[in-house]
Amino acid sequence: MSVPKELRYSEEHEWVKVEGEKIRVGITDFAQHELGDIVFVELPEVGAELKADEPFGSVESVKTVSELYAPVSGKVVEINEELSDSPEFVNESPYEKAWMIVIEPTDVSEVEKLMTSEKYEEMIKAD
Repeated sequence: MSVPKELRYSEEHEWVKVEGEKIRVGITDFAQHELGDIVFVELPEVGAELKADEPFGSVESVKTVSELYAPVSGKVVEINEELSDSPEFVNESPYEKAWMIVIEPTDVSEVEKLMTSEKYEEMIKAD
């Protein structure tokens, strides 16, 4: 199970990559593995305002539908359009091809509240 060191992680299994003033968000390798084959991804519109820990979309697998939760508050400035035609990217490449949204955070310090890779690994081992 891949847990890249340079990312931060939420308790809801989203990853965050800080890219200057913006953050890129997706779901973790652990989450996609637990969900199984992803068949549909629902994402918000560009311009949507998100609040930390509130749902912003969903992923549907052959087993279940799971909500996606915003790891930080802010405005959606980009969505990964490719996921509507290729939801399998979530299973194949959760950290590269399957990023979901880019957020312009309201308060970038919210990222500091997210887990480091070490803390996230401890959490998923406990599950």
